[in-house]
Amino acid sequence: MRIPEATYHYHVKNFGKEDPDTELKKRITHLFQAFHERYGYKRITNELKKLGYCINHKKVY
Repeated sequence: MRIPEATYHYHVKNFGKEDPDTELKKRITHLFQAFHERYGYKRITNELKKLGYCINHKKVY
């Protein structure tokens, strides 16, 4: 197949599993379209945080 072995095993392991981020992906798409496809990564992230999503949470040691 000419793909890395690790990639093959990853896809075999996750085949058929439901994506846990489906809701978040829909929300991101909705926000992107709502702002006329002009918002980038940082602005979308800020909008998600305003809506209460925990995005890019930094671990504090």
